[in-house]
Amino acid sequence: MTTPQKGNNRFPQDDPFCHRPRGADSLAIVRRKNPEGDRHGRTAAERPPLFAGILPGDYAKIAAGARVKEFKRGEVLFLEGDSVRQVLLLTSGSVKMTKVGLSGNEVLLRFSVPGAVLGAAGLFSNGKHCSTAQAFRLCRALVWDAPAFKTLMERFPVHQNMARIISQELLELEERFREVATERVGPRVARQVMRLMEQIGQPVDGAVKIGLSREDLAQMTGTTLFTVSRLLSAWEARGIVRLGREVATICDVQSLRAITKGDESLCSARPVSGRKPLYQKGFKSHG
Repeated sequence: MTTPQKGNNRFPQDDPFCHRPRGADSLAIVRRKNPEGDRHGRTAAERPPLFAGILPGDYAKIAAGARVKEFKRGEVLFLEGDSVRQVLLLTSGSVKMTKVGLSGNEVLLRFSVPGAVLGAAGLFSNGKHCSTAQAFRLCRALVWDAPAFKTLMERFPVHQNMARIISQELLELEERFREVATERVGPRVARQVMRLMEQIGQPVDGAVKIGLSREDLAQMTGTTLFTVSRLLSAWEARGIVRLGREVATICDVQSLRAITKGDESLCSARPVSGRKPLYQKGFKSHG
Protein backbone atom coordinates (compact mmCIF):
# COMPACT_ATOMS: atom_id res chain seq x y z
CA MET A 1 0.00 0.00 0.00
CA THR A 2 1.26 3.48 -0.76
CA THR A 3 1.63 6.26 1.75
CA PRO A 4 0.59 9.77 0.70
CA GLN A 5 3.65 11.74 -0.33
CA LYS A 6 5.08 14.45 1.88
CA GLY A 7 4.20 17.95 0.81
CA ASN A 8 0.82 17.01 -0.64
CA ASN A 9 -1.33 20.06 0.12
CA ARG A 10 -4.39 17.89 0.74
CA PHE A 11 -2.59 16.12 3.59
CA PRO A 12 -0.57 18.55 5.76
CA GLN A 13 2.22 17.28 8.00
CA ASP A 14 0.03 17.15 11.12
CA ASP A 15 -2.70 15.23 9.30
CA PRO A 16 -3.21 11.83 11.04
CA PHE A 17 -3.43 10.16 7.62
CA CYS A 18 -0.28 11.74 6.24
CA HIS A 19 2.18 9.22 7.66
CA ARG A 20 1.98 5.65 8.75
CA PRO A 21 2.82 5.46 12.49
CA ARG A 22 6.18 3.91 13.25
CA GLY A 23 7.20 1.73 16.18
CA ALA A 24 7.97 -1.78 17.29
CA ASP A 25 4.36 -2.87 16.78
CA SER A 26 4.19 -1.60 13.18
CA LEU A 27 4.20 -4.42 10.64
CA ALA A 28 4.29 -4.44 6.86
CA ILE A 29 1.02 -5.41 5.23
CA VAL A 30 1.79 -8.15 2.74
CA ARG A 31 -0.27 -10.66 0.83
CA ARG A 32 -0.02 -14.04 2.46
CA LYS A 33 -1.90 -17.22 3.19
CA ASN A 34 -1.69 -19.02 6.50
CA PRO A 35 -3.73 -21.37 8.70
CA GLU A 36 -4.72 -18.54 11.03
CA GLY A 37 -6.86 -16.97 8.30
CA ASP A 38 -4.76 -13.84 7.86
CA ARG A 39 -6.67 -11.26 5.82
CA HIS A 40 -3.98 -8.62 5.31
CA GLY A 41 -2.99 -7.48 1.83
CA ARG A 42 -6.48 -8.07 0.51
CA THR A 43 -7.67 -6.92 -2.89
CA ALA A 44 -10.46 -4.38 -3.28
CA ALA A 45 -13.04 -7.18 -3.49
CA GLU A 46 -11.70 -8.66 -0.22
CA ARG A 47 -11.73 -5.50 1.85
CA PRO A 48 -13.25 -5.47 5.35
CA PRO A 49 -16.94 -4.51 5.48
CA LEU A 50 -15.96 -1.17 7.05
CA PHE A 51 -14.34 -0.12 3.77
CA ALA A 52 -16.89 -1.53 1.33
CA GLY A 53 -17.38 0.83 -1.60
CA ILE A 54 -14.31 2.92 -0.83
CA LEU A 55 -12.21 3.93 -3.84
CA PRO A 56 -8.76 2.26 -4.05
CA GLY A 57 -6.94 5.56 -3.61
CA ASP A 58 -8.97 6.47 -0.53
CA TYR A 59 -8.49 2.97 0.88
CA ALA A 60 -4.71 3.39 0.62
CA LYS A 61 -4.89 6.71 2.47
CA ILE A 62 -7.07 5.20 5.21
CA ALA A 63 -4.77 2.20 5.70
CA ALA A 64 -1.72 4.49 5.76
CA GLY A 65 -3.08 6.05 8.96
CA ALA A 66 -3.20 2.68 10.74
CA ARG A 67 -0.64 0.24 12.02
CA VAL A 68 -0.88 -3.52 12.13
CA LYS A 69 -0.69 -5.09 15.57
CA GLU A 70 -0.69 -8.73 16.64
CA PHE A 71 -2.25 -9.98 19.87
CA LYS A 72 -1.41 -13.30 21.50
CA ARG A 73 -4.11 -15.60 22.85
CA GLY A 74 -5.33 -14.23 26.17
CA GLU A 75 -3.90 -10.76 25.63
CA VAL A 76 -6.23 -7.92 26.62
CA LEU A 77 -6.88 -5.37 23.86
CA PHE A 78 -8.76 -2.97 26.17
CA LEU A 79 -10.70 -2.98 29.44
CA GLU A 80 -14.30 -2.04 30.15
CA GLY A 81 -14.48 1.50 31.53
CA ASP A 82 -11.14 2.65 30.15
CA SER A 83 -11.00 5.72 27.92
CA VAL A 84 -11.01 4.89 24.21
CA ARG A 85 -7.51 5.64 22.95
CA GLN A 86 -7.56 3.40 19.89
CA VAL A 87 -10.03 1.82 17.47
CA LEU A 88 -9.23 -1.58 16.00
CA LEU A 89 -10.38 -3.36 12.85
CA LEU A 90 -9.94 -7.10 13.35
CA THR A 91 -8.34 -8.74 10.28
CA SER A 92 -7.63 -12.26 11.56
CA GLY A 93 -8.32 -14.41 14.59
CA SER A 94 -11.14 -13.81 17.06
CA VAL A 95 -11.71 -11.65 20.13
CA LYS A 96 -13.77 -12.40 23.22
CA MET A 97 -16.01 -9.50 24.33
CA THR A 98 -17.10 -9.54 27.99
CA LYS A 99 -18.75 -7.39 30.66
CA VAL A 100 -18.58 -7.59 34.44
CA GLY A 101 -21.71 -7.34 36.60
CA LEU A 102 -22.11 -5.52 39.92
CA SER A 103 -21.40 -8.79 41.73
CA GLY A 104 -18.11 -9.18 39.87
CA ASN A 105 -19.32 -12.02 37.67
CA GLU A 106 -18.17 -11.92 34.07
CA VAL A 107 -20.55 -12.50 31.17
CA LEU A 108 -19.51 -13.32 27.62
CA LEU A 109 -21.29 -11.04 25.14
CA ARG A 110 -19.99 -12.31 21.82
CA PHE A 111 -16.98 -13.31 19.76
CA SER A 112 -15.74 -10.67 17.35
CA VAL A 113 -14.39 -12.06 14.09
CA PRO A 114 -12.49 -10.55 11.12
CA GLY A 115 -14.25 -7.42 9.90
CA ALA A 116 -15.39 -6.35 13.39
CA VAL A 117 -14.66 -2.78 14.52
CA LEU A 118 -13.63 -2.65 18.19
CA GLY A 119 -13.83 0.50 20.27
CA ALA A 120 -15.85 2.67 17.90
CA ALA A 121 -19.11 2.41 19.85
CA GLY A 122 -17.48 3.75 23.00
CA LEU A 123 -15.58 6.44 21.11
CA PHE A 124 -18.77 7.95 19.71
CA SER A 125 -20.86 7.58 22.90
CA ASN A 126 -19.26 8.44 26.26
CA GLY A 127 -15.62 8.04 25.23
CA LYS A 128 -15.16 4.88 27.32
CA HIS A 129 -15.05 1.20 26.37
CA CYS A 130 -18.38 -0.48 27.15
CA SER A 131 -16.84 -3.97 27.34
CA THR A 132 -13.53 -5.79 27.69
CA ALA A 133 -11.81 -7.27 24.62
CA GLN A 134 -9.46 -10.23 24.96
CA ALA A 135 -7.80 -12.22 22.17
CA PHE A 136 -9.47 -15.62 22.04
CA ARG A 137 -6.79 -16.91 19.71
CA LEU A 138 -3.85 -15.28 17.93
CA CYS A 139 -5.23 -12.30 16.05
CA ARG A 140 -4.17 -9.24 14.09
CA ALA A 141 -5.83 -5.88 13.71
CA LEU A 142 -5.47 -2.54 11.98
CA VAL A 143 -5.15 0.03 14.77
CA TRP A 144 -5.95 3.74 14.59
CA ASP A 145 -5.45 6.26 17.36
CA ALA A 146 -8.84 7.64 18.39
CA PRO A 147 -8.34 11.15 16.88
CA ALA A 148 -7.21 9.61 13.58
CA PHE A 149 -10.29 7.37 13.46
CA LYS A 150 -12.56 10.35 14.07
CA THR A 151 -10.91 12.12 11.16
CA LEU A 152 -11.42 9.02 9.03
CA MET A 153 -15.15 9.06 9.82
CA GLU A 154 -15.39 12.74 8.90
CA ARG A 155 -13.41 12.52 5.66
CA PHE A 156 -14.46 9.24 4.09
CA PRO A 157 -17.96 7.75 3.50
CA VAL A 158 -17.77 4.87 5.96
CA HIS A 159 -20.53 5.91 8.41
CA GLN A 160 -23.12 3.58 6.91
CA ASN A 161 -20.68 0.67 6.83
CA MET A 162 -19.84 1.08 10.51
CA ALA A 163 -23.50 1.49 11.44
CA ARG A 164 -24.27 -1.74 9.57
CA ILE A 165 -21.55 -3.65 11.46
CA ILE A 166 -22.72 -2.40 14.86
CA SER A 167 -26.38 -3.05 13.95
CA GLN A 168 -25.61 -6.67 13.12
CA GLU A 169 -23.99 -7.11 16.54
CA LEU A 170 -27.02 -5.56 18.26
CA LEU A 171 -29.44 -7.72 16.27
CA GLU A 172 -27.64 -10.86 17.42
CA LEU A 173 -27.82 -9.73 21.06
CA GLU A 174 -31.55 -8.99 20.66
CA GLU A 175 -32.14 -12.41 19.13
CA ARG A 176 -30.27 -14.12 21.96
CA PHE A 177 -32.31 -12.14 24.51
CA ARG A 178 -35.51 -13.29 22.81
CA GLU A 179 -34.31 -16.88 22.96
CA VAL A 180 -33.55 -16.64 26.70
CA ALA A 181 -37.03 -15.18 27.33
CA THR A 182 -39.09 -17.49 25.10
CA GLU A 183 -37.25 -20.75 24.35
CA ARG A 184 -36.39 -23.83 26.34
CA VAL A 185 -32.75 -24.34 27.16
CA GLY A 186 -32.05 -27.19 24.72
CA PRO A 187 -33.02 -25.33 21.53
CA ARG A 188 -31.31 -22.09 22.53
CA VAL A 189 -28.02 -23.81 23.42
CA ALA A 190 -28.15 -25.66 20.10
CA ARG A 191 -28.88 -22.41 18.29
CA GLN A 192 -25.89 -20.69 19.91
CA VAL A 193 -23.63 -23.62 18.99
CA MET A 194 -24.78 -23.21 15.38
CA ARG A 195 -23.84 -19.52 15.49
CA LEU A 196 -20.44 -20.32 16.94
CA MET A 197 -19.83 -22.84 14.16
CA GLU A 198 -20.21 -19.98 11.68
CA GLN A 199 -18.16 -17.52 13.69
CA ILE A 200 -15.23 -19.45 15.17
CA GLY A 201 -15.67 -23.02 13.90
CA GLN A 202 -12.77 -24.87 12.29
CA PRO A 203 -13.40 -27.81 9.90
CA VAL A 204 -11.63 -30.95 11.16
CA ASP A 205 -11.98 -34.37 9.51
CA GLY A 206 -15.51 -33.82 8.24
CA ALA A 207 -16.72 -32.13 11.43
CA VAL A 208 -16.49 -28.64 12.96
CA LYS A 209 -14.42 -27.93 16.07
CA ILE A 210 -15.35 -25.09 18.42
CA GLY A 211 -12.79 -24.08 21.01
CA LEU A 212 -15.05 -22.95 23.83
CA SER A 213 -15.48 -23.81 27.50
CA ARG A 214 -18.81 -25.02 28.84
CA GLU A 215 -18.87 -22.06 31.22
CA ASP A 216 -18.56 -19.64 28.27
CA LEU A 217 -21.42 -21.38 26.47
CA ALA A 218 -23.55 -21.18 29.63
CA GLN A 219 -22.91 -17.43 29.87
CA MET A 220 -23.92 -16.87 26.26
CA THR A 221 -27.19 -18.76 26.66
CA GLY A 222 -28.34 -17.58 30.08
CA THR A 223 -28.17 -20.95 31.78
CA THR A 224 -25.97 -22.81 34.26
CA LEU A 225 -22.74 -24.72 33.81
CA PHE A 226 -24.52 -27.85 35.10
CA THR A 227 -27.27 -27.57 32.47
CA VAL A 228 -24.83 -27.05 29.59
CA SER A 229 -22.69 -29.99 30.78
CA ARG A 230 -25.78 -32.21 30.96
CA LEU A 231 -26.92 -31.23 27.47
CA LEU A 232 -23.50 -31.70 25.87
CA SER A 233 -23.07 -35.08 27.54
CA ALA A 234 -26.47 -36.15 26.19
CA TRP A 235 -25.54 -34.97 22.71
CA GLU A 236 -22.24 -36.79 22.93
CA ALA A 237 -24.04 -40.02 23.84
CA ARG A 238 -26.09 -39.62 20.65
CA GLY A 239 -23.05 -38.95 18.47
CA ILE A 240 -24.00 -35.33 17.81
CA VAL A 241 -20.81 -33.92 19.38
CA ARG A 242 -17.44 -35.08 20.65
CA LEU A 243 -16.21 -33.35 23.79
CA GLY A 244 -12.71 -32.45 24.90
CA ARG A 245 -11.10 -29.99 27.28
CA GLU A 246 -12.62 -26.61 26.39
CA VAL A 247 -13.53 -27.88 22.93
CA ALA A 248 -16.60 -29.39 21.27
CA THR A 249 -16.50 -31.05 17.87
CA ILE A 250 -19.83 -31.01 16.04
CA CYS A 251 -20.31 -34.27 14.16
CA ASP A 252 -24.03 -34.26 13.32
CA VAL A 253 -25.25 -30.85 12.18
CA GLN A 254 -28.61 -32.23 10.99
CA SER A 255 -29.54 -33.40 14.49
CA LEU A 256 -28.30 -30.15 16.02
CA ARG A 257 -30.48 -28.20 13.60
CA ALA A 258 -33.45 -30.37 14.54
CA ILE A 259 -32.93 -29.43 18.19
CA THR A 260 -33.02 -25.72 17.30
CA LYS A 261 -36.46 -26.34 15.77
CA GLY A 262 -37.79 -27.84 19.00
CA ASP A 263 -36.97 -31.57 18.77
CA GLU A 264 -35.95 -31.99 22.42
CA SER A 265 -36.17 -35.78 22.19
CA LEU A 266 -32.56 -35.52 21.01
CA CYS A 267 -31.57 -33.87 24.31
CA SER A 268 -31.87 -37.11 26.28
CA ALA A 269 -28.78 -39.19 26.97
CA ARG A 270 -30.13 -42.27 25.19
CA PRO A 271 -27.62 -43.11 22.44
CA VAL A 272 -28.73 -44.01 18.95
CA SER A 273 -26.97 -47.11 17.69
CA GLY A 274 -25.33 -47.01 14.29
CA ARG A 275 -25.62 -43.25 13.93
CA LYS A 276 -23.20 -41.76 11.45
CA PRO A 277 -22.07 -38.12 11.42
CA LEU A 278 -24.22 -36.05 9.09
CA TYR A 279 -21.96 -33.03 8.82
CA GLN A 280 -23.07 -30.77 6.02
CA LYS A 281 -20.59 -28.43 4.38
CA GLY A 282 -21.16 -24.75 3.96
CA PHE A 283 -19.95 -23.31 7.25
CA LYS A 284 -17.19 -20.72 7.03
CA SER A 285 -14.05 -20.99 9.15
CA HIS A 286 -12.67 -17.83 10.81
CA GLY A 287 -9.14 -17.85 12.04
